[in-house]
Amino acid sequence: MMKRIGMLTSGGDCQALNAAMRGVVKSLSSNLNELEVYGFYEGYKGLIYGNYRLLTAKDFSGILTMGGTILGTSRQPFKLMRTPDENGLDKVEAMKHTYHKLRLDCLVILGGNGTQKTANLLREEGLNIIHLPKTIDNDIWGTDVTFGFQSAINIATEAIDCIHTTAASHNRVFIVEVMGHKVGWLTLYAGVAAGADIILLPEIPYDIEKVVKAIQKRSQAGKGFTILAVAEGAISKEDAKLSKKEYKEKLKKRKYPSVSYEIAARIQERTGSEVRVTVPGHTQRGGSPCPYDRVLCTRLGAAAGKLILKEDYGYMVGMINGETKKVPLEEVAGKLKMVEPDSKMVQEAKLIGISFGD
Repeated sequence: MMKRIGMLTSGGDCQALNAAMRGVVKSLSSNLNELEVYGFYEGYKGLIYGNYRLLTAKDFSGILTMGGTILGTSRQPFKLMRTPDENGLDKVEAMKHTYHKLRLDCLVILGGNGTQKTANLLREEGLNIIHLPKTIDNDIWGTDVTFGFQSAINIATEAIDCIHTTAASHNRVFIVEVMGHKVGWLTLYAGVAAGADIILLPEIPYDIEKVVKAIQKRSQAGKGFTILAVAEGAISKEDAKLSKKEYKEKLKKRKYPSVSYEIAARIQERTGSEVRVTVPGHTQRGGSPCPYDRVLCTRLGAAAGKLILKEDYGYMVGMINGETKKVPLEEVAGKLKMVEPDSKMVQEAKLIGISFGD
């Protein structure tokens, strides 16, 4: 039996993309007489402009522990997929042309929400698609966990851990800004894991007065420092009332580099405390995948391989209650998995005294 598959990684990178690709290829090569794997460079860009190469077994050797992606990646916004490029090229038709020219049996696409929407568009256009859920944000609907999430938690947690020791030495307020524009899973998990005193998430608009009260309460209890884990998309109650358009306009005029610096200034004004901001930034996407992600990717990759062997296409492979499951792409594409403000985890965090500024 012979199979020809295409692979691409799209959107923001993360630690376990190589591990996931390796899982797919190893499961297929172990069960097929002949396998051809075409790797597309820089995500959908490679598929649109025919920038690819035939990968060999050697390409997938030794990459389980390697961060980033051997294929490179790029962001190709879903909303522009139907818009011709600067030379008038129809991107969707170009992707279909490349797929058919290589006589692919299927295309394995690794990526987050935007990537998934384009993957579903290609499925609707008649291509055989398998999607693997990658993002440090853990915001993909239909899977309990995405790969990259646990590795990013480890890095963000370590950043807050390191701040803990210096904060205790200096009696200061420290803010650690964690990645996550629309959802706060990463900030929530890293904040709880590292013992942050205040956690601010996009899903739970904060009241600066309540944030200040939480800091003052700690000071009155003789605790000299406070640590805030703040998602980069954290939003105040006043701003949450604005329309999307109004909020975007307000952000354009903001004099601070990010929300954390604005919060720091407001805390300093009200308390007179010294406030320091730390932004781990892209370190959260970097380095080697943690052991949990290596196992997760190997399992998701193997499950994807099984679907390809059965010629069962049009699915995302998710992890649900500890088991790999196929989830119809059309049911999940474009749906964000948010932190519920009254979820058990938030309630339990509040029980141990963590403030969410609400």
